[in-house]
Amino acid sequence: MATTENFDPAELEKFSDLAHRWWDTESEFRPLHEINPLRLDWIDSLVPLRGRRVLDVGCGGGILADSMARKGATVLGIDLATKALKVAQIHALETQTEGVEYREISAEALAAEDPGSFDVVTCMEMLEHVPDPSSIVKACAALVKPGGHVFFSTINRNAKAFLFAIVGGEYVLNLLPRGTHEYAKFIKPSELAAFCRAAELDLRQIRGLEYNPLTSHYWLSNNTLVNYLVATQRA
Repeated sequence: MATTENFDPAELEKFSDLAHRWWDTESEFRPLHEINPLRLDWIDSLVPLRGRRVLDVGCGGGILADSMARKGATVLGIDLATKALKVAQIHALETQTEGVEYREISAEALAAEDPGSFDVVTCMEMLEHVPDPSSIVKACAALVKPGGHVFFSTINRNAKAFLFAIVGGEYVLNLLPRGTHEYAKFIKPSELAAFCRAAELDLRQIRGLEYNPLTSHYWLSNNTLVNYLVATQRA
């Protein structure tokens, strides 16, 4: 597997500039804090995390990684955003979270170094921010043990997703900073499924993530037109 770095420098800079706000629940990262219990419980319901060795790819400031460790997993969070990783490390020290570590390395490089080492791999809200999402999917598949589980979440590419995720989320409701997403990088479920099949990951479940702006309520559903999550298992 190639180990060339699969990242967009502008994307790394964008999230690095906001790094100090990762754990501010009223900041630009508020949506991540609000959806985290949903995605955490969904993962844990399909593969109980306690006692598992878990890798969180594109962990950012550690919101999901930290919560999975608190479920009893041993977690490694990886990212290429140096500032965000430092925030994650400091948060783990301040809150005395056990069982979580962070490392600055790409998924592809780690896959070449330590393949087949994890029971569970998560890659959430990241695929739409890299130049080659299929390479990330392939690396995640290489990193998980045979029979292990890989979880993804991303954004569909269609008119409704553009309206809700970009126009609504970034310009009307100001849920995210403007410029957070690029429509051309959104990924259709059929495309992600094809990436998974090519990486020998079997699709197990797909769920939509919905949001009501009037009640500020998020929930999982069968509607995958905008945000969606995918559970897979390595053959």
